[in-house]
Amino acid sequence: MSPAGAPGDRILVVGGAGFVGSNLVRRLRRESGAAIVIVDNLLSSNRTDALEQPGVRFVEGSIADDAILDEVGFEFDTVFHLATYHGNQSSIADPLADHEHNTLTTLKLFDRLWRSDRLTKVVYAAAGCTVAQKTYDEPRPTTEDDPVSLKLDSPYQISKVVGEMYANYYHARHGLPVVSARFQNVYGPWEILGAGRWRGTPETVWRNVTPTFVYRAIKGLPLRLDNEGLSTRDFIYVDDIVDGLIRCATRGAPGEAYNLASGVETTIAELAGTINAQLPEPAPIVLAPRRDWDHSGRRFGSTDKARAHLDFDAVVGLDAGIRRTVDWTRTHVTMIDDSINQHRHNLSEALTELVRG
Repeated sequence: MSPAGAPGDRILVVGGAGFVGSNLVRRLRRESGAAIVIVDNLLSSNRTDALEQPGVRFVEGSIADDAILDEVGFEFDTVFHLATYHGNQSSIADPLADHEHNTLTTLKLFDRLWRSDRLTKVVYAAAGCTVAQKTYDEPRPTTEDDPVSLKLDSPYQISKVVGEMYANYYHARHGLPVVSARFQNVYGPWEILGAGRWRGTPETVWRNVTPTFVYRAIKGLPLRLDNEGLSTRDFIYVDDIVDGLIRCATRGAPGEAYNLASGVETTIAELAGTINAQLPEPAPIVLAPRRDWDHSGRRFGSTDKARAHLDFDAVVGLDAGIRRTVDWTRTHVTMIDDSINQHRHNLSEALTELVRG
């Protein structure tokens, strides 16, 4: 896999304080002299060193705010739009908040950016789960051209597919050079449990499955395997996602979508086993029924288009990625404890006992 190249001298990262965004900013600062502007309202992220990098300007607020848009302007070479309302469960608990932070942000940003004469690429963080089959049977790899169901599982998924529709509209109508990067299940360092403000559900703390399992396993807490661990996902390490985003910016064709995927179907039980194998004492396993809202039980993404057009392949396997994630979590466990504990008063009594460990 050849180098991804440089996405320009002036870059805007919307949602740049978050998990993927902060990793992207660190990579851009290591490998280029680009001036970077981050816009983030810290709804689901914490302040980290990424905001203090040389050449980085941080603007706190929502990109849907006209005053923020006016302050930032739109003279950029590349824009990475990574802001979202994290994630499925939070959007189910508060669909209006999801609309405000997931749909409106995209529309307001695109409607401002199409007027720029300098812009060469906008990379929109789309979601592979919106296109994946709604099945618990044997899946096939989801391609970029698969049909999108009108029966989606959450407001988050609806917002993400509407974002792609707006991307296609603004490209066709105004020539906005937007590329959709369809994320699979990203994991790795700097996904901080409890980051940001309380969003109405315990998933404010227990976010994606990988950081939740890693932290709980380190603490000796039980790992809850929904659908008895038989559900599957396509896990991709954050360094690979960052590489894919940069390749979308430098090689992606405007108006197109690309899966950023490992192409490997992994059961949740296999994920738990991989994590436990990194620890001296494995965490207890609790088998649970299916989640009533989740109809996409088994899924993984096709890698053919991204390989052919972006020269992109995920290179970090699950064993190596989990080992790095476990090592990072051990090193930063006190920071994660503090992030979780800020929500203690909002958590149920039972969950509070689990947080205490």
